[in-house]
Amino acid sequence: MTLEKGLGKKQTLMVVKKVDFGVYLGTEDERVLLPKKQVPSGVGIGDPVEVFLYKDSKDRLIATTQEPKIVLGEVKALKVADTGRIGAFLDWGLEKDLLLPFKEQTAKVKKGDSCLVSLYVDKSGRLCATMKVYEKLRKDSPYKKDDRVQGIIYEQSDNFGLFVAVDDIYCALIPKKEVYGKLHVGDRIEARVTEVKPDGKLDLSVREKAFIQMDADAKMVLERMDAHGGRLPFTDKADPEVIKKETGLSKNAFKRAVGRLMKEGRAVIEKDGIVRKDK
Repeated sequence: MTLEKGLGKKQTLMVVKKVDFGVYLGTEDERVLLPKKQVPSGVGIGDPVEVFLYKDSKDRLIATTQEPKIVLGEVKALKVADTGRIGAFLDWGLEKDLLLPFKEQTAKVKKGDSCLVSLYVDKSGRLCATMKVYEKLRKDSPYKKDDRVQGIIYEQSDNFGLFVAVDDIYCALIPKKEVYGKLHVGDRIEARVTEVKPDGKLDLSVREKAFIQMDADAKMVLERMDAHGGRLPFTDKADPEVIKKETGLSKNAFKRAVGRLMKEGRAVIEKDGIVRKDK
């Protein structure tokens, strides 16, 4: 196994030569530099040192004893340290930031954002990050229906919904019909497991079961009425897109919430809107 094949991995190598600017690790035939400031005190020829291999700013293979926040084969959430003309740069615990190319981004990211990525070696033999992590996520979660889980949104699909990594490692989806409110790639969410698929993938909802959620939805509709002077300028027969835009609810959820308010005598439907009646 050549040193190049160890790129992106932690491994233990032997010290084969000491120089003023550090030590060389590996064998007499193939070796890599561990810079002086990285060399543990008291290390001598023949001693083993655990290091991580990556490439420096001049694309030279180099070793470090610093702990990277991600290695090959892992999926981790990293912070965006900066952006540039070729992509974003992620803080992964090493001196040289990790490149996240534009073509590997599932959504545009900016400085300070958190994004879920995996590590790969590009065609030039350099380590880069990708947000396309679907195939890297595990399908053996310990969760069952109605469990509460936490995760990060890593991709959005107009056809399917929001892809989520539960605990940053398990494959999950918020189906399109369950997407409510303003949710974006990079958001941390808490959700309820609605189904465990035969292949182990999870379906999630950010909403509670209907009979529980109805109370929260009704309260929110009252708040929307108050914000509009005690009335909403549309009824439960309005276009679903209008209802979704104004309240964040599906048409069915909105009708259930309004029905609850009417039953409690707190709202009434008029010809051109819904009016609050308990004030």
